[in-house]
Parts: sequence; C-alpha cells; structure tokens
Amino acid sequence: MILKSVQFHAKHSDHGNEYPFHLPLVQAMDKLKLEAPVTIFVGDNGSGKSTILEAIAAAIGSITVGADAVDEDPSLQPARALGETLKCTWSVKTKKGFFLRAEDFLNFARRMSKTRQDMVERLAEVEEEYKDRSVFAQNQARSAYLNSIAQMDRYYGENLDARSHGESFLRLFQSRFVPGGLYLLDEPETPLSPMKQLTLISMLKDMVAQGSQFIIVTHSPILMAFPDAVIYNFDELPIEKVAYDDLEHVNLMRSFLNQPEQYLRHL
Repeated sequence: MILKSVQFHAKHSDHGNEYPFHLPLVQAMDKLKLEAPVTIFVGDNGSGKSTILEAIAAAIGSITVGADAVDEDPSLQPARALGETLKCTWSVKTKKGFFLRAEDFLNFARRMSKTRQDMVERLAEVEEEYKDRSVFAQNQARSAYLNSIAQMDRYYGENLDARSHGESFLRLFQSRFVPGGLYLLDEPETPLSPMKQLTLISMLKDMVAQGSQFIIVTHSPILMAFPDAVIYNFDELPIEKVAYDDLEHVNLMRSFLNQPEQYLRHL
C-alpha cells in the first residue's frame, strides 16, 4: 500500500451545520483502512462516497485532471474543509498519480485540443516570419512548437476530442498512469462501454503490478468485480467492507438481466 489509512477527526460540534460536516456519514466515519491495492466505494446516489473521495484528494494534495487544482476549484471547497480534518497514514508518501472526476474529462479534452491548435497556428506564424531567414534559423524557430506538438500527439493522439469519449478516456489513462502512483477515480465507467470497462480493469491490473494504488467510486458491477479489491458499502452506517456477491447493486443487476420483463412491466 502507498496510502494505508485515513483517520477522520471532524466533529459536528466544531462545524455546526456546515456542509459536509453535518452529514450522518461524516459523523459516523472513524478510520478508513486501505488494505488492498484497489479500494472501491459503492452506494446509492447521495450516499456521500464522492464527498469522501474528494476530501481524501484534498487531504493528500492530489493533482487533478481536467479541472482547477484541488486547492483552487470552488466546487471542492467543502471537500477541502473536510480534508483539513483528515490524518493520512502512508507507507511511502508520493505525489505520483491524480484525482479524476468523469465530468472533468470533457474539459480536459477540449483544453488539450485548443492548446494543440494554438501551437499549430503559432507554428504557421513563425514559418511566415522566418521564411526569408536561413534554414538553420527556421529550424531553430520551429523546433519548440514541433516538439511540443509531437509530444502531445504521442501522449494523447492528434485530436483527443474527435475520438469517442471512451477511447479518449482510455488514452488519457494510458498516457498518465505511471508506476507507484496513487489514483483517485470518481465514476470512471461513465464514458466506457462494458467492453471498455474490461479494458480499464486490464490497465488497472498492470499498474497494480507496478506498485500503484487506486481508490475508485463506481456504480459499475464490472469494476466492482476487480480481483481482490476491498469494497466499502456507503449505504450503511458506519460504512463496512462487503463481499461482491453480497452487494445489493450486483444482485439487482443479476436479477434484472435474468428477468428484465419482471421489472419493466411494473413501470
């Protein structure tokens, strides 16, 4: 493990009715042990799992992808306040890794595409400015832009936002996952088909083998099935570890897939 545990010290009396301290979940939280390379948070909408993930991201100063920095993003202000009350216990403290909310990805793709387009336009301007100069001067002026464009293409492809969201999402992971990183992923299944979710699992397994750790919020029974993952159920207080086959979400999905007409005829 990279991050071994998170201790919660928030008390209602210290923060009144301030969000998120007044939430029963926060009041019930004590020590969250991270005992496997992959820890999964599950629960219904509004159960607080994303709030806890955001607070952990704030507490460890995680790098964000596709959004403002964790210490600047206005939407993370409540998470920062909660994060200040957390005590993190590390095996090896690292700054490798990132925090990613699925809804931030589109902004990231657009920003990368705009940055690339700006460099292409600036390259054209430089070529015009230096057209009457020596070949050496032309190459020197062009090299910085050509190198930057080539590096972006190598990491993200020539047009990140022209691909399907799922393909672009996986390309982002391929380019940004590094060994020994700590990754906090909030509903990464959102843009992914079931087959692409299996691809993501394969990528996670590769990174776990290289010493990385993941904390994942998900509604996907496919991601929940990650081998040997520890699953915390946020639908019960205090939150507890739960076996995959005991998850209500999994059993409901199984039942629906076996007999969808039994559910749909009552709608």
